Amino acid sequence: MLSTSGYRLFILVLLLLIGLSAVVALDSGAADISLVQAILDWLKGESSLASTVLTQIRFPRFCLAIIVGASLAIAGASMQMVLRNPLADPGILGVTSGAALGAVSVLYFGFAAAAWYYLPVAAIMGALISLCCVYVLAGLQASILALVLSGVAISSIAAALIAVALNFAPSFYAMQEIVFWLMGSLNNRHMDHLWIALPFCILGWICIFTRSRFLNALSLGEATAQSLGFHLQTERIILFFGVALSVGACVAVSGSIGFIGLIVPHILRPLVGYQPLRLLLASALTGALLLLWADVLVRHLDMARELKLGVVTSLLGAPFFLMLMIKSRSKWV
Repeated sequence: MLSTSGYRLFILVLLLLIGLSAVVALDSGAADISLVQAILDWLKGESSLASTVLTQIRFPRFCLAIIVGASLAIAGASMQMVLRNPLADPGILGVTSGAALGAVSVLYFGFAAAAWYYLPVAAIMGALISLCCVYVLAGLQASILALVLSGVAISSIAAALIAVALNFAPSFYAMQEIVFWLMGSLNNRHMDHLWIALPFCILGWICIFTRSRFLNALSLGEATAQSLGFHLQTERIILFFGVALSVGACVAVSGSIGFIGLIVPHILRPLVGYQPLRLLLASALTGALLLLWADVLVRHLDMARELKLGVVTSLLGAPFFLMLMIKSRSKWV
């Protein structure tokens, strides 16, 4: 476990790495432009090809990679702490599946073609409705086990409805659009996607980070947290609401991207210890850095069609997760 000074140095290193990675991300893409010239043209107010590619394509994609990676990692860390389950991820309460179902519904009925914002709004609403359904099914005074089981049920229902939409897709192109969106990607995103996702993510971050004292008390047990004056159900609802907002906003603009919220807290917990505020901040920066480099990798692969970002994170995350399970197996016996 890192000391206080070591932790501060670690955060500083992460910030420096993100800064250096920003240069690589903004200089990566199919268009062969000069990053320096693009920045100079933008500062001069000139609408050149280089400045247009930088400001309208690469910069929104870079910002979304940072926001989505940070949000998924924060949500995963908070869910693992509040559920006290190292295998918990942002989708354990059906939030991810609900957001995906909302977006798929818009794609299925063709509403996405009417206005670009219909899809992200539907995804965010789907996430919030799923969370409400979990509490309706489990009850406001439900235990952790009841909430998790309700979340599994809602996720299964949402996945089944998505399968129905794929099965009865009105055309091959509609089915292809749904499948490609479900794979997760930051391609063809613009500033409007950034502006619609950012407020919901920030509100979700506020809900999660302001509960750090509760999470710190909860690490000592529910009885201890209650004895310190925390109302368990109220605190959980605020946390879950924050997770639903941030994850719903991420799924709205990027599709389903897995393993970030599951793997990042596992990597960091031995380094930063079990102090929630430390873990949340380190997870945000590490998740942003990890997804940013996954997106850079996608753009550098020499393929006729760009590999989807969700596929890359799964290919990288699944073997690492298996390695963690094998390494920890002796502790479960």
